[in-house]
Amino acid sequence: MKTGLIIIIVALLSAIVAQALFADPGYVAVQMRGHLFEMSVPALLLLIVLFIVALLALRAIVLAPRRLGEAAGRYRSGRAGKKLTRGMIEVAEGNLSRGEKLFARAAGASDSPLFNYLQAARAAHLQGQDERRDEWLRMAYEEIPEASNAVLLTQAEFQMDRRQYELALATLKKIDDSSGDHGQATALLGRIYYQLGDWNSLGELLPRLQKHRRVDPQTLEMWSVRVYREFLGRAGDGDALAEAWQKVPKKLKANLTLLEAYYTAMLRAGGHEQAEKELAATLKSEWRGPLARLFGLVEGKNASKQLKQAETWLGVHGDDPDLLLAAARLCLKNELWGKARSYLEAVIGQRPTPEAYQEYGKLLTKLGETDAAADAYRDGLGLLAEPAPTAIPHMKPDPR
Repeated sequence: MKTGLIIIIVALLSAIVAQALFADPGYVAVQMRGHLFEMSVPALLLLIVLFIVALLALRAIVLAPRRLGEAAGRYRSGRAGKKLTRGMIEVAEGNLSRGEKLFARAAGASDSPLFNYLQAARAAHLQGQDERRDEWLRMAYEEIPEASNAVLLTQAEFQMDRRQYELALATLKKIDDSSGDHGQATALLGRIYYQLGDWNSLGELLPRLQKHRRVDPQTLEMWSVRVYREFLGRAGDGDALAEAWQKVPKKLKANLTLLEAYYTAMLRAGGHEQAEKELAATLKSEWRGPLARLFGLVEGKNASKQLKQAETWLGVHGDDPDLLLAAARLCLKNELWGKARSYLEAVIGQRPTPEAYQEYGKLLTKLGETDAAADAYRDGLGLLAEPAPTAIPHMKPDPR
């Protein structure tokens, strides 16, 4: 309604101006450089209008190529977007080869070719075409330099998926060389070192992993425990063990796995007296069965005193198979064969282990029950054997 009102007002004003001009067209004279130009007012207005029209036409002619280019670009971009969408649909439906081709065709006309190249590389990877995959990644790396880290990280993840850990390490080293302490590259390095069992490298990487927080806390704790357990296991004497234990973070020193590794290394290094005192203090503070099992391995100065301590604990934790095994071993040291047998049979009844069967076999051998000892050893070895894989009824066997 507002537009209509404006049109009516303009029309009325135009009619009034036109009537005035027709009644008295007026007179305009322009003198320039000795020349005199005379005309009526309507003629001057007409010339002005024609001049404006000419300028607009000239502007349209000048801008035409650019506008045509923009229109063509929008058309190509639209087609590229459709190919990208179609390619994603094809890959999702399992038509990997078709999807890869659509991604590749869309890359040249796309406003974001990086996504197309990465998707084409992924499609090639899923087909097992590693050379073609790496070629798409190379094109992305060369054509979009600012995305080099993203391309290299993608390549490293593909290589890790193929278990090509050495190649993935080389790829990630490129990021370290160019970008330094990169968070995601550090996380992938941690995964590779864990898979390779490179505990020294993973140990050096732990501070960076904790800083970036790209690995979930549970996984990072698992890696840390594995690294420090390895360091403790390597300690060959008391000094090396003390140094290795000093490196363990305070929050992990209560970890059962690390405590087992620590006391096992202490026993291996000959620190039985220290182990006996520390194990007794630790178990008094918090009961942990696996540590009680280690108490039975301590070669203390007074085996009778050790057995008395173990039997005191049995009054509270009598159903703990680790403690029963420790008590059985201490009975063997004190040559209390009957007690040792009852404890070992209780352990085997609750939780049969190769370790318990081995001790039971030794005891039966001492008692002259060789056939029963052989059965015990055989039962223990049977527990060491890996169980056969569970059959899946609906799966047919491989014809090969």
